[in-house]
Amino acid sequence: MINVTKTFLPSIESYQSYLKRAWEKVWLTNRGELTLELENKIKKKYSTSNLIITNNGTIPLQIAIKLLGNQGEVITTPFSYIASTSAILWENCTPVFVDIHPEYLSIDETKIESAITPKTTAILATHVFGNPCHVEAIENIANKHNLAIIYDAAHCFGVTYDGTSIFNFGDVSTCSFHATKIFHTGEGGAMFCNDENLFQKLFYSHNFGHNGPLEFHGLGINAKISELQSAMGLAVFDELEFIFSERKKVVDFYLNNLVFTHISTMKIRENTQWNFSYFPVIFNSEEELLKVQNRLNESNIFPRRYFYPSLNSIDFVKGAAMPISESIASKILCLPLYVGLEKQDLEKIITIINTTVAC
Repeated sequence: MINVTKTFLPSIESYQSYLKRAWEKVWLTNRGELTLELENKIKKKYSTSNLIITNNGTIPLQIAIKLLGNQGEVITTPFSYIASTSAILWENCTPVFVDIHPEYLSIDETKIESAITPKTTAILATHVFGNPCHVEAIENIANKHNLAIIYDAAHCFGVTYDGTSIFNFGDVSTCSFHATKIFHTGEGGAMFCNDENLFQKLFYSHNFGHNGPLEFHGLGINAKISELQSAMGLAVFDELEFIFSERKKVVDFYLNNLVFTHISTMKIRENTQWNFSYFPVIFNSEEELLKVQNRLNESNIFPRRYFYPSLNSIDFVKGAAMPISESIASKILCLPLYVGLEKQDLEKIITIINTTVAC
């Protein structure tokens, strides 16, 4: 079976070597030395702003929205994983959708300003498949209207834009360290923040609001990661260059062998060092997508309709029509992409797609 992704596992010996340190300290949670070491390694490698590693990738969105959304309207994209919209609703804010750019697939910055109302408090934009939003334009709009910026950068580990980590943009940037991601801690995530005062609020918010063992800054929740997860992160971190290199080989093979007559893929934004996180293919119609998907499934190959459906169309959201997002969502398919995907399997995937869409 060839799935859309496969978790990268470091050697068990490497993982155990980090676990041994946690055993020796008898310290399994509450920001032990492995968690602190992992945070420092990420900061050093990517020259990122302050960060807090968390126990999943959704709770940073919830904390950021709790602090910056102020129960107002949050402008967001309909083309994202459900977590971005559900976090807005969960924190008693109202999602206001803006359609997407048909090539970059991220929120169309030229349509944001017309969606702003007196109730708007923040912009929550997703860097889709690790492809950056137009961060300069979004920052200009936010500054003009005194809005907060939250970036859902779940797919962005290792991405740089204009020479700097994508995590350094926005008031808060969040990431997922889920097992399916390029870099993972089994389950986990992180939030990044440049502003020291806001960072302190994020920090106490992720630990029940604690200011020392007996005092509290304010309201908080438990978003702490365990040392067991951080041990996995450290072991995976040691293999990052290999992971990026192997994923690039898969992406290059797709680009060099798929016939882009009846299909297309997303356009990577200029000045971006991309991370090869996903390989989406956009068909001319949903009918063609389903035909290809069925043929792949018959060969035990399981790509993913991602992102589908367009979030504005989900029952509990009930957003306005978003023609571009709805169209793209209906005919986009993410192809298998992971370390260890064999050449013969890639050839099979490509042959099925090329021959099916040409019919």
